[in-house]
Formats: sequence, structure tokens, C-alpha cells
Amino acid sequence: MRTLTLAPHNYSGILFAAAAVAMAATLPGCIHNDLPYPTIPQNITELAVEGENRDAYIDSVSLEATVYLEETVDIQNVKFTEFKVTEGATFDPNPLEGTWDLSSPMTVTVSKYQDYSWEISAVQDIPRYFSIEGEIGESDVDVVAHRVVVHMPEGSDLSQLKLTAIKLGPDGITTLAPDLKPGTIDLSHPLRVEVTCFGRTEIWTIYAEITETIVSTTRVDAWSKVIWAYGTGPADVANGFQYKTPDATEWIDVPAENVTQTQGNFSCYIAHLEPLTEYQVRTVSGENVGNILTGTTEATADIPDGDFDQWCKGGSKNNMWCPWPEGGTRFWDTGNTGSITLGVNLTEPSEHTPTGSGLSAKCATKFVALFGIGKLGAGSVFTGSFARLDGTNGILDFGREWKLRPTKFKGYYQYQSATIDYASTDYEYLKGRPDSCHIYVALTDWTAPYEIRTNPKNQQLFDKNASWIIAYGELIYGGTMDDFQPFEIKLDYRDTSRVPTYLQITCAASKYGDYFTGGAGSTLWVDQFSFDWDY
Repeated sequence: MRTLTLAPHNYSGILFAAAAVAMAATLPGCIHNDLPYPTIPQNITELAVEGENRDAYIDSVSLEATVYLEETVDIQNVKFTEFKVTEGATFDPNPLEGTWDLSSPMTVTVSKYQDYSWEISAVQDIPRYFSIEGEIGESDVDVVAHRVVVHMPEGSDLSQLKLTAIKLGPDGITTLAPDLKPGTIDLSHPLRVEVTCFGRTEIWTIYAEITETIVSTTRVDAWSKVIWAYGTGPADVANGFQYKTPDATEWIDVPAENVTQTQGNFSCYIAHLEPLTEYQVRTVSGENVGNILTGTTEATADIPDGDFDQWCKGGSKNNMWCPWPEGGTRFWDTGNTGSITLGVNLTEPSEHTPTGSGLSAKCATKFVALFGIGKLGAGSVFTGSFARLDGTNGILDFGREWKLRPTKFKGYYQYQSATIDYASTDYEYLKGRPDSCHIYVALTDWTAPYEIRTNPKNQQLFDKNASWIIAYGELIYGGTMDDFQPFEIKLDYRDTSRVPTYLQITCAASKYGDYFTGGAGSTLWVDQFSFDWDY
């Protein structure tokens, strides 16, 4: 969200404070200060480590930070290269001294008036696999128990199996004893393997088991018009799926192009289904048929006020444009709460629409100032609410409750780009370049609206790579359009089984408006938002 907030000067408060100091100087005797220290949260503002594969994530609401490590980094000896906190605060211990074991979270206390305990965790994804030709599904690799279990069909000679691929530790720096390589391997008895990396050795055991099940349906995730199905079967044949309604007599084959297979694990999506309908799904592998799982598709829903035809005037002077009907339910909001303190609406209704009727939302980037002093504000509209002011910055509550899983986000937009002429220190290099608009949609599993803070001292912005993201899609455009154009943003799901709790949609006239960077005059119109539920 891009927002501008400017607080008026409170000269009476300054005069009152000066008078109070003068009066205190004339009083005899001892003056006791009974005022408590201010409660000002102290935050980690910057964080980096050697061998990270993306920027650290800092959550100043829950006081948690996460670093993301390449697999070749020793998680028990992590070296911090950057660690900064709120100006004037102290911290203990000092992560910049020595190396740190992040195999479990470490705690750093950041202090100023009060102590704030921050938890720093590390995420390290190390792919491990053990593949045997003809196995059922994929081998179970248990990192905690240091065990691999291979599932083979009846009739397999466990003493003459063919190992096709193996990886039990970080790539390029892990050694095995015995040195297992692709080729014939005897798993008629459990195999003991020493896995060594970073000077530490783990004892792994590799087993092979005979299974009577040739093909199995393991999971079905039913959305509104799409079902995702998962199964296991022989790794060296083409496996597939079939589906039908319970009262149908004929099974329908899922098209092969909708099936993805990785060794003996395979999955598919089944499209063009009816909402609120029960379906049966089963796996197939040659003449073999797996078990049946049942799933009921979800409903569909419109995006509330997605046509932006409902607006009213509000604010203390009743001159702030609000994207909801008078006395109606609020689904969208803008950054106008801040900019209206100087009499400016950065987002307002417009009669310029793709259909020639109704209204659209017009978001404009402007330099808003009083006596020449001010900030750049990027007009925006977002799902959620403007919570309150924080000095000359804003605090927003992102997200509206939402439990459905659409496949695409659609609508109409028009953009007129201006040259970036205002930039914060970190984005000076963008000056002189064309500005870009930004439209994005996310489904999350937040337990409450997510707090956004634009104040650099305790800044918390939206992170599209955060763990709470279930699905995400975005559009970025930096040109000038003559009229409205349709857009379609595909939602990229990171897990088909996770059910969202919140929906976040944000449209901003300047992509870097969060950092008070953009081109005065950049303007974005948006209208006719909707979801698609099919593939």
C-alpha cells in the first residue's frame, strides 16, 4: 500500500511545554519525575547473513525475523553481515560478533526504555532424495530419524535394485560411506550409511519394503471449479487419474497434459467442474486402479464493490473520498486519511470507465505540501482499512476475510506514467525513469488483518515471499495507455491444500510509493474487478 500522512503542527503544545519548563525552574525543593518512560517498540530494521538466498523477512509486530540460507551454508555456524536496530537502541547479544547456531531460533534483546525480545530463525531448504528404478511413489526420506524407506512392488528382487539418483545432504559438500552411486544396490537387508557434512557425521539407514498396492490416490483438494488430485504409483510408467460424480456410471480420464509426474509421485488438476458438487477421483496405472477419494467443490463469489460504483464523503471536514456507500459495509480503503489533512484526495471516483457508465477508482501520485514542505503520495486503493496516523506516516490494516480459492484475478485498468521526480535516499537511482503502476492480489492465512507501517523507524510492508502467502499474482506496467485495457492475473498457488483466511488486493499509481518514490502526475484507473474459478 502506498500512503501519505502529514500531521499539522501543534504550536500550542510547544508553548505549553516551554511554559511548564520555566515554571519548574522557579519552584524550590526537589522535583520528582513520576512520569513513566515512553513505550516505544524497538525494532530490528536491517538484517543480512552470509550465504542467504533472498532478503531476510522482518516482522516488527510479532518481533520475529527470518533468514533464508543456501543449502551449502552451515546452519550451526551462521555469520551475520548486517544487523541494525531502531536509532538509539541497544541490543544483546551482538549477532555481528562470531558465528551463531540457527538450527534453533536465537533471541536478541533490543532495548530502549524497555526490553523487546526478538526471535531470529533460519530457513534452509535442502532437497534430499533416494530413487530406485520401478519403485512405488517416491522414497520416504526422514531427516529427523535419518532413515530412507523405498517401496517396491511384489516380485522385486531387493538384492538387485537399480539406484538411479541419491542426495542425502547439501550438494557438493556431502560425503557418503559407503560411497553410493547410481547402479546396482542390495537392499535385501537394511543398509547403514555414514553421511558427513560440515565436519559432522550422521548415521542413516536405508530400507526397502514390498508393497501390495500398485497405485494409490493420496489426496484430493477441491476448489470451486477445479480439483487437484495426488497419487503414487510405479516410477517408470505413465500414471493418471479418472473422475466422475457419485451417480455417474462412466469414469472420465483426466487429459495427460493436466498430469505432472515426478518419479512415482504424480498429480493433476481437473478443470471445468461445477461448484458445490461432489466428485469421486481415483488413480490409474496401466490396468491397475487405485482407491477412490471424494471431494466437494466450493462455492464462487463476487468481489464486493468490485465495480467501484459506491463512494461517499467522510473525514472530519466531510471532504475525504471513501470507496464505500454511505453507511454501508467497507471492503476497500485508500490512503486519503493522510493526504486529506492537506486538503488532497489521492484516490477518488471517476466517471471515466471502460463501459461508459458508472464510476471507476482513480489513483494519482502527487507531491502534497504545506508551505513547500511535504511528501510524495501515491494514490492507491486496497482491501482493508486505514487504521491510524503515526506522526507523518500511516498504519494500515491489510486484508478482508476470504475463504475461497479463485484461479485468476481480472479487471480493467488504464495508466499514464510520469517521470520519477521524487525519490527516497535508497531509490535515487530511479529518478528520470518512467514510473510504474502496481496491481497485486494475494491469498493469505493471516489470523487477523496484517499491520502495514510506512514509518522508516518501524517499517513493515507487504512481503510477497512471506510464509503466510498461499497464492500471489501481480501486474506491473510502466507505459501510457490511450484507454482502458483488460487485465488477467493468474494466481500462483504455493500449496493447493491450504485454505485462505484473508484476501489482499492492492492497486497503486506508483510501484515504489511505499518508499515515497514516484512521478508526480502518474495516474491509474481501475474498474470491474472479478475472479475466475477455472483453468
